[in-house]
Amino acid sequence: MELAMIGLGKMGGNMAQRLLKGGHRVVGVNHSAEVTRQLAAEHGLVPAFSTAEAVAALTAPRTIWVMVPAGDATEVVVNELAGLLAPGDIIIDGGNTFYKDDIRRAGALEPKGIHYVDAGTSGGVWGLAEGYSLMIGGTKEVVERLRPIFETLAPEADKGWGRVGPVGAGHFVKMIHNGIEYGLMQAYAEGFEIMHTKKEFGLDLEQISQIWRYGSVVRSWLLDLTAEALAKDQNLSHIEGWVADSGEGRWTAAEAIDLDVPAPVITLALQQRFISRQDESYAAKLVAAMRNEFGGHAIKTK
Repeated sequence: MELAMIGLGKMGGNMAQRLLKGGHRVVGVNHSAEVTRQLAAEHGLVPAFSTAEAVAALTAPRTIWVMVPAGDATEVVVNELAGLLAPGDIIIDGGNTFYKDDIRRAGALEPKGIHYVDAGTSGGVWGLAEGYSLMIGGTKEVVERLRPIFETLAPEADKGWGRVGPVGAGHFVKMIHNGIEYGLMQAYAEGFEIMHTKKEFGLDLEQISQIWRYGSVVRSWLLDLTAEALAKDQNLSHIEGWVADSGEGRWTAAEAIDLDVPAPVITLALQQRFISRQDESYAAKLVAAMRNEFGGHAIKTK
């Protein structure tokens, strides 16, 4: 099968390589012509240097996988494709798009006869070797037509991927997936911090992470990665405690509010990321001031 990949960043480039190894013909575009040429030389990618050139290199009906940052960048690419594609062609958005944007875009493309599929994609930098988890939204017929692509990208042809519902459902499920991820990471981080602080036991955190990896009810891939990080430096002295968020945790928390579903762990994990970015918390200073005012409790001064 053939397709064009618009956006050959780290993840998109790895996905293109996995597809090429699986025998698919992949036309690729990156904002850097040098990256495009490099992937073409190393892996057999068909290079293209514009979206229009990539579309022209495919035989109708065409499949275009968009792998650019969610938001304005994706909007620009999809709008450009809307003017280049024909009825029967398919756009797959594999980024971290907000699911309501998928529904809107699919509605705008429907009168043109252009199909839209949202593919929530998980796997990170390990996806090239291990395969990607794919949560797909779209019509049954269109998703089935794309089956060879998804089977190649997934860990196994019949594992790690599936159509989860209509357009929008794929990125909705991926959004919840990432919200859960926030909670899992926060729980691991808090537990290891407690052990790190218990100095009198002299705990070897890398050893403990290795013990937990086998037989424990808390074993997971995240724990495997934690063990690797701790093996390098248990004190994480080279890392600043500043944690970004790419949006999905916020969307998950907002969706929980809209649906009247309690999600305290996910929401608090998101809030902890905000806290990590504060050099100094005004709120914490105010709490200290209040405690001093009503109870004469000690405060630390500069």
